Amino acid sequence: MDLLLNTVQPYDWGSRTLLPELMGLPPTGAPQAELWMGAHPAAPSLVSRGDAPVPLDRVVSGDPEGELGAVTVRRFGPRLPFLLKLLAAAAPLSVQVHPDLAQAQAGFARENALGVPLDAPHRTYRDDQHKPEMIVALTPFQGLCGFRNPADTAGLLDSLKVPALRPYVETLRLVPERQALAEVFRAFLRPPAGLLDAVARGVAAAAAGAAEARIAAYDRVARAHPGDPGLLSALMLRYVELGPGEALFLGAGVPHAYLSGLGVEIMASSDNVLRCGLTSKHVDADELVRVVRFDAPPARVLTPREEGAEEVYPAPVDDFRLSRYLLRAGEPRRRVTLDAPQILLCAGGTATVSSAGERLGIGPGRAVYVPAGAEAGLEGAGAVFRATTGTAELLG
Repeated sequence: MDLLLNTVQPYDWGSRTLLPELMGLPPTGAPQAELWMGAHPAAPSLVSRGDAPVPLDRVVSGDPEGELGAVTVRRFGPRLPFLLKLLAAAAPLSVQVHPDLAQAQAGFARENALGVPLDAPHRTYRDDQHKPEMIVALTPFQGLCGFRNPADTAGLLDSLKVPALRPYVETLRLVPERQALAEVFRAFLRPPAGLLDAVARGVAAAAAGAAEARIAAYDRVARAHPGDPGLLSALMLRYVELGPGEALFLGAGVPHAYLSGLGVEIMASSDNVLRCGLTSKHVDADELVRVVRFDAPPARVLTPREEGAEEVYPAPVDDFRLSRYLLRAGEPRRRVTLDAPQILLCAGGTATVSSAGERLGIGPGRAVYVPAGAEAGLEGAGAVFRATTGTAELLG
């Protein structure tokens, strides 16, 4: 097993305090948005193998079956299929959506055939993988997730008292759900002149006169991204609040944006993000309309299910599996051996990971990588998240 040395991503929307407070470190003064744990080639974790730290992706490629196990390699190839993060948001992220596997493969092949460089700013598909993801709140957490019922959105837009919104309100009220969502979403990607400023003023006025949390959230979006048409897409999305320990799963085609809070995020290891707004990056409106799911299912906030001493967050994918151990001092050592790779992340308190006579102590924000099949145990007094593949089979 290896103690991971991880990279902090200083994205502008990141909190300056949440990650340092968790990890017991002084703030740097710069935003600290995400702490990456895994083998993503853009920022792989470092492990101590030999005389100097080595990127985990290089370790995996040097011995795929030894590090990942035969089942993982057969299913996903010689790569770690998941990426684990601590995400700390102080401002709204971009409204975005991810493709399903078939869409990613087709889009990647299409852009390759057109000769679009992988690092081109206007490139949409960076690889041929899907990118389902899950966020588990460590603090109160706010986000936007999936379309709201069209009638509810119509009521919200009507309350802003912007005359130019009336045609969209009528579409949402009178047209069947899927058609209404698609028509209004498509129109909001390229709004007519003057509409965005009028809506931003309407949102600010509504927020000043209402105590409703979602109105305040949309006002924060407008203030954080002035002049960005993503505000209009955001108004169509359901406002969601998570308490610590609660989670959201974001599948293919579901538009979403995180607004604020600290959480543990896990996702399939992919860079395929289609942005709808609240960003300076490329927005491919035509491809968005093909990828977005135009339906409004009820919000589903997830809580973990108990499986013995482990609490598992259910996800309908096998790229990753996320669970949590709430350890108590004096309790017996938990055996956490798997036939798949795993990352053990301490999110509070302290824990000790043991393997083959070695013991590694970890505090909040520290993580250990355990290769497939390595005998491993866990004890301490704190909260530890375990990230692995959905194909993992417990050996005991």
